[in-house]
Amino acid sequence: MNPTPLSRRQFGTLSVSAVAAMLQTQLEAADKAAGGKVRHSVCKWCYKDIPLEDLCAAAKDIGLESIELLDPKDFATVKKHGLHCAMVSFPTIEGPGGVKIGPIPKGFNRVEHHDLLVQAYEPLLKESAGVGFKQVICFSGNRDGMSDEQGLENCAKGLQRLLPLCEKLGVTLVMELLNSKVNHPDYMCDHSAWGVALVKKLSSPRFKMLYDIYHMQIMEGDVIATIRRDHASFAHYHTGGVPGRAEIDDTQELNYPAIIKAIQETGYTGYLGQEFIPKRPDKLASLKQGVQICTVG
Repeated sequence: MNPTPLSRRQFGTLSVSAVAAMLQTQLEAADKAAGGKVRHSVCKWCYKDIPLEDLCAAAKDIGLESIELLDPKDFATVKKHGLHCAMVSFPTIEGPGGVKIGPIPKGFNRVEHHDLLVQAYEPLLKESAGVGFKQVICFSGNRDGMSDEQGLENCAKGLQRLLPLCEKLGVTLVMELLNSKVNHPDYMCDHSAWGVALVKKLSSPRFKMLYDIYHMQIMEGDVIATIRRDHASFAHYHTGGVPGRAEIDDTQELNYPAIIKAIQETGYTGYLGQEFIPKRPDKLASLKQGVQICTVG
């Protein structure tokens, strides 16, 4: 925003308080134009040895607003502490031969999974909406010899079956971008271009991508440019130190303050999920440091 400048004569007629008020208004407008501050969240699985009750109490002290990747059994606990769940975890359902459908390797890119996934996701979407949690994670599944083009078509077909319910409930399905180089070999949704293509194909405000900064740094780099170009397709962000998924400080290669600033400049006001795995003994001190590093502006 560029307000019309005052002439010297006009400026000279203003009182000191009026000048201060004018400058404050311009600063607030500039902050708004640059986007709001992201809200802080943390992924529970990175703190497996800390009971959820204790993590909730620590989160409040640190200034977090959300604990995410939770199951419905955990909803009452975070609600009791006045916290949100910015991203609900995935459901799991048993398929033929006892294979678990829903986790990362077995997702929407297989037509034979669709009936089971719809059966698993429908009650989870309803339960999440019922407590005010508005985003639920999902996965493409592994390639297992399938072409990316066929996987894109299959994912679109399966997800389309859930979108009317998502639209009715006001809940967004969010597919995570993961690396297939280090952590999740053969995972299909491993490049942002593929994920963005799926978002555009479905063309629904109730389906977006989770842009995991750690995973995409490993797969393709170019993090800030990607965020600036494709942010409309991203509903949520995760952090993590590269290499090793450790603390996100100056021991690793990513410049998180610059990345967070780029996210803010897109106008994003959602949650930023800390998803690094603390390597130091005081894990909560590492979490607090991560939040401080990502508090920009």
